[in-house]
Amino acid sequence: MQSFKQYLNESRNTHLEHLEDEIVNNGYDGGVNAVNFLSSIRDMMLGSSRSKLNVSVKWDGAPAVFCGINPENGKFFVGSKSIFNVTPKINYTNSDISRNHSGGLVDRLKVCLKYLPRLGIKGVVQGDLLFVPGDIKGVTIHGEKAIAFKPNTITYAVPEGTPLASRILRAKLGIIFHTSYSGNSMSKLKASFGVNVRSFNNSSAVFFSDASYKDTSGVATFTSSESDSYDAQLRMAMGSIKKGKSVLELMKRQKNLLSVGARLKIFFNDYVKRGKSVPSAKGAYNDFRKYYASALDDEVDARKTDKAKSKYATIRNEGLRFIDRYATELYFAIASYMTLQKVKSFLVQKMNQIKSIGTFIQTDKGFRVTNPEGYVAVDRSGSAVKLVDRLEFSTANFTIAKSWIRG
Repeated sequence: MQSFKQYLNESRNTHLEHLEDEIVNNGYDGGVNAVNFLSSIRDMMLGSSRSKLNVSVKWDGAPAVFCGINPENGKFFVGSKSIFNVTPKINYTNSDISRNHSGGLVDRLKVCLKYLPRLGIKGVVQGDLLFVPGDIKGVTIHGEKAIAFKPNTITYAVPEGTPLASRILRAKLGIIFHTSYSGNSMSKLKASFGVNVRSFNNSSAVFFSDASYKDTSGVATFTSSESDSYDAQLRMAMGSIKKGKSVLELMKRQKNLLSVGARLKIFFNDYVKRGKSVPSAKGAYNDFRKYYASALDDEVDARKTDKAKSKYATIRNEGLRFIDRYATELYFAIASYMTLQKVKSFLVQKMNQIKSIGTFIQTDKGFRVTNPEGYVAVDRSGSAVKLVDRLEFSTANFTIAKSWIRG
């Protein structure tokens, strides 16, 4: 399970993992933690959680913006992920931005530098940019007029004439803050979950909020039968995790990109890219064996010398023997992966019932309703996972052109 510090370092070019991938990354313990996460989030939604669990909405904003007061000199700055470079790119003026950056990022950071100081931010915070001047368009979606902006993959839309639309139209930029930092120097900043935006000054020029998940209506809850079914699925997942424990423990130690464990993650991701659901556990096992053999055959064919070909042929043969030797355990590992994914998707659908801004995917034929990108859950120990409907958002993320990377 990834620590929250590691999750925050996603901005430093690491990666936040999908919940179900934890059984491959961290073996049996990863599976147990995944089940505990799903159970705790359900308890939180029912108002019966005994453990501290924070859930935030993953807004599909871009780029990531860092801003606030540099503790080393007391000056307000803005920047991108490059503030964490070995030679940090920290911007105090428009000239700094022009010198340190290029393309569409330059104009966006200049807008941030102009308006974000009005919020009176005391420390250092991170957010995802939603829009700047010129990004907001008038659209008609399913016969209703709305204002819309598309920072990345998802198009966000608000009906015309509403108070929320008026707030957005008055603003010069929109941003969702999700991470705060503290420390005596930029190089030693420590990150923490969430941002207390209530301490910020209000400014009509900046549309801002935090990313915390809010269900003030009580809509996103469970019926008694849904709760029983949810618990049954979690017990099923835990049973499969126990039966697949031996192979899960072996795979978590496999760091080579040609190993069975690494290729299993790529195999599942390939289903997402192709917009397909994973078949039955038995079908997935058979497909994975074929996929592994084919992928390693390609590696053998790509080598120029007999020695190199022999080396990769050995890797292929050892991998196939591993798959065959642990066929039963691997079947249960795949079954647990699928069950965790199913339970997570149900949970995400429940959480998606609460949203104040419409979310759509723009296609050649118009706008298709979609759900938010997903959620991030962080527990008391600081472990973090992301909850995303991979078949919906991740497929779109692979195939839809990004909007902010212009110029």
